[in-house]
Amino acid sequence: MSPDSSRLEPDQLPGTLYTTDSLPTHRRRAYWCESLSRTFGSVGTTVPDEVYSGKIRTVPLGRLRAVTVDADRLSALRTRRLIAQGGDDEYVVVKLLDRGVARLEQDGREALLGPGDVFVYDRARPFRLHFPQSFRTKSLVLPRDILGLSEPDVTRVTATPIGPDSPMGGLLSPFLAGLVDSAGTFPPHTGELMARNIVDLLGVLAHEGLGRTNADTPGANRALLLRIQAFIDRHLADPDLTPQVIARVHRISLRHLHRLFESEDVTVGRWVQRRRLEECGRDLVRRANSSTIAAVAHRWGFTSAPHFSRVFRAAYGMSPREWRDTQSLTLHTPSSTELMDT
Repeated sequence: MSPDSSRLEPDQLPGTLYTTDSLPTHRRRAYWCESLSRTFGSVGTTVPDEVYSGKIRTVPLGRLRAVTVDADRLSALRTRRLIAQGGDDEYVVVKLLDRGVARLEQDGREALLGPGDVFVYDRARPFRLHFPQSFRTKSLVLPRDILGLSEPDVTRVTATPIGPDSPMGGLLSPFLAGLVDSAGTFPPHTGELMARNIVDLLGVLAHEGLGRTNADTPGANRALLLRIQAFIDRHLADPDLTPQVIARVHRISLRHLHRLFESEDVTVGRWVQRRRLEECGRDLVRRANSSTIAAVAHRWGFTSAPHFSRVFRAAYGMSPREWRDTQSLTLHTPSSTELMDT
């Protein structure tokens, strides 16, 4: 029995939601198999005779897609016959196993996977993926041409788990999870640009598999820069957040740190100040009636209110007070339609 396609509707969450929750038990199995095929391409799917629950959320990120799957046990088999049918094989899947265990077979390797592991499989070649119990995964589905890797290089990253305790896993796992979870909250083009950083990391992995050095590869530098920028965002409120501290925490030289930020056309100090000003600008409007300007400045790491006012005016062409009043007025000014209705 084919699933009722009219039920494949977007949920209130961003993107499209496929869920068995509202279906009668006898219709869930066919619906679930169809939903998996729509999301991940043609695969031979084995699911329990009684599917108790299954949920897929998929969000486009330009040419890429972010996908979350929360489901009962299943097995997926991609055969040469299915690949020969064509039409949906030009994709690589980067997947984080958020809950449960799994086994992946591809390119002559078998990977046993646990929570926190990140792994890759290529839909252009046969694979088998088995989840023996309920699980949750967070995936990025990307066209193979975006990778910029040769066929041999792609085979070096498939079915090779990246553990959460490894240096690469410690970087890739939270970034992938955060990207998938927040997909739909920013424009597709922005999401695709963020996702391409994961592509850079896969390039680093391929280079490592070839025994190449990755200390100064563009992908490695980009990955380190992203990690540092995330660190800065988490510590903006610390007034002692200096380039020296940032370099020491990440075990690199101050010179290397400044070289990383050359790609952003800004110094490290200016980057920190810019991010603080952006957060202050939001807070000045959001907390207009509950916080003073000085309190907002201190909240985001500025130790001197006069200094904050000077750099804010230099950045935005107006004082913090003028900014707050102007933005508040914009937010609360009724539209022409609203005026006509009064």
